[in-house]
Amino acid sequence: MEAGMARLKTYLLAVATVLMALAIGYFMQQGDAATPVALNQKGDLVVSDITDMSSASGVAPRLPVPAALETASTLPDLPVQRVRAEAPVATIPTPDTARSEGFDCAIEMSAEVNAGAMVALELSAPCYASERVTIHHHGLMFTEHTAPDGSLRLSVPALTERALFVAAFDGGDGATAVVDVPALPFYDRVVLQWRGASGLQLHAREFGADYFTDGHIWSAHAGDMTRSAQGESGFLTRLGDASGRDPLVAEIYSFPAGTARQEGTVSISVEAEVTDANCDRAVEAQTLERHGDAPLRVRDLSLSIPACDGVGDFLVLKNLVEDLKIAAR
Repeated sequence: MEAGMARLKTYLLAVATVLMALAIGYFMQQGDAATPVALNQKGDLVVSDITDMSSASGVAPRLPVPAALETASTLPDLPVQRVRAEAPVATIPTPDTARSEGFDCAIEMSAEVNAGAMVALELSAPCYASERVTIHHHGLMFTEHTAPDGSLRLSVPALTERALFVAAFDGGDGATAVVDVPALPFYDRVVLQWRGASGLQLHAREFGADYFTDGHIWSAHAGDMTRSAQGESGFLTRLGDASGRDPLVAEIYSFPAGTARQEGTVSISVEAEVTDANCDRAVEAQTLERHGDAPLRVRDLSLSIPACDGVGDFLVLKNLVEDLKIAAR
């Protein structure tokens, strides 16, 4: 008896499942005209059309929109108000203000000797962000600007074996660093420095080289430190931020006279381009020369630039700096 009842429940469940499937098929046929579905006489589902809904078809199908939603509704008119927030403007504290608030404003500078008798300077001045600073080194002077975090990194040709460097800010604060440069006697150095837009340039033509050849060393062709280390050529270093106000700029030519592989002459000349900024006025400059173990030699220059109708011309000022006499080693 119990087995018969179980079979009856099973038959009733099967009939209910078929009726539910028929109802779903009828609903899909009536509610979705885009995919017609019909029932055959046997009660099987018959699909008369298939729409590819995958992304592989390349075109996304447009789903049918119920008629009740086809009419676009308009949003109600709402008043729009513009609000401006008065945010406080942050100010950068001055060194005095920072000190009064307990901020560490210590200025530190370190110096490390590198190849080519060059010195790597590193300045840290957290209270002097993006500030003008003047670097002094045994008569050499040039101005730079610190980074937004108050730091500054430079590579400077040494002019003395016991090299002292001073960093001075306009307010009087600063720092110093000292380093020994034992390789300096192997290098001859010539410095040309000036203030403002002078148009001056330092040129070196090695062993009879013509202008604009490999042996012509100047700001546009500064030379190769690798060749200099091998005693084959010199190099030029330009220091100073010329974009700042009343800048101090310097160009330094270095030649490895103590390890030179060739003998001859390096012709040194000071040249000036006539520009709108320097025409028809006097330009003040200074040269510093270091040859072997000889003491540093300083010479002041005053140059009269031609009238402004000569803008674009170049002046070659010879005999302002002594040529380098190089002996092969």
